Amino acid sequence: MYVDKNIRFKSMLKIMGGHLIWLTAWVSLVATVFECTRWNWMTIPWVPVSLMGTAVAFYVGFKNNQAYDRLWEGRKIWGAIVNSSRAWGSMVRAYINDHFATEKHDPEALKAIHQRLIYRHIAWLYALRSQLLQPMRWEHASLNNFVGTVNRKRMQKTGIGTLDPDLTEKMLKAHLSDADYRKFIQTRNPATHMLDRQAQELSQLNETGLLNDFRHIDLQKQLVDLYAHQGMAERIKRFPLPRQYASASFIFVVIFILLLPLGMVNEFSKLGPWGVWVSIPFCVVIGWVYVFMEIVGDYSENPFEGLSNDVPMYSLCRTIEIDLKEMLGETDLPEGVEARGGVLM
Repeated sequence: MYVDKNIRFKSMLKIMGGHLIWLTAWVSLVATVFECTRWNWMTIPWVPVSLMGTAVAFYVGFKNNQAYDRLWEGRKIWGAIVNSSRAWGSMVRAYINDHFATEKHDPEALKAIHQRLIYRHIAWLYALRSQLLQPMRWEHASLNNFVGTVNRKRMQKTGIGTLDPDLTEKMLKAHLSDADYRKFIQTRNPATHMLDRQAQELSQLNETGLLNDFRHIDLQKQLVDLYAHQGMAERIKRFPLPRQYASASFIFVVIFILLLPLGMVNEFSKLGPWGVWVSIPFCVVIGWVYVFMEIVGDYSENPFEGLSNDVPMYSLCRTIEIDLKEMLGETDLPEGVEARGGVLM
């Protein structure tokens, strides 16, 4: 996620500067042919071109709204995970005690239970993050064309490639017992099984008297909420923006840009001897604006693909980790995640 107030023009050129080349080449070709031949049959009246431009703008705007909704929903889901995680840590420490037990327990044993449940939750956060970063076939870095190659390079320079590739494994080993770690890494959906393990341990604590029925139900509701957050994040990850909308938007923008100089060159030729050449920068700027809108929507529709415009899951995981460990009274805390080059992962 970009966190600077403004995206630098240099950064914009790195992402979309290449489009200026083919835009300039196409517009210059049309202007040169028209200037040398004066073939009026190759021009198009401006009115239908402008009407098409308006229609395309509405369509691209619709797509961008849907793409932003997916991005913002992904951020809201992780905001809910932050809230539920803090509630989980607080409730574990407040609810799990020997007030209702027939015999008193060692305070250190109770602290160990608190730590185990909270540490397993931290492991769940990193496991969920890792699962959401698994590439899907429609995401940019998974493509087998030039776009895929470029985005794989971007991922390494400004995306998840800037982080430790063994981050998830280290976090799981640091917060899970050896038995739990070996069990969970063999499952297809480790995050789901971690929440299930939490539920099973709550049931065991209820049987031993460290939880009464009311508190057990309350903690179980927190796990149900976490399951719901995980499911909503997986829905966004595994169900793309319908491709008929995304693909049609790209096609319409390309058609409009191809027709744009054919409609403008004749209009600008009326301005005088240099009018045809003046049309070139205007056509390039207008075309680039449409390309920019298309690309912004295209790169916003997948909020968990590991590029620089993603939801900053690593930063959120670390924030929750720090909060929960402070609840446990720990003082050796990890540092918060800082933005690198204006990008927060």
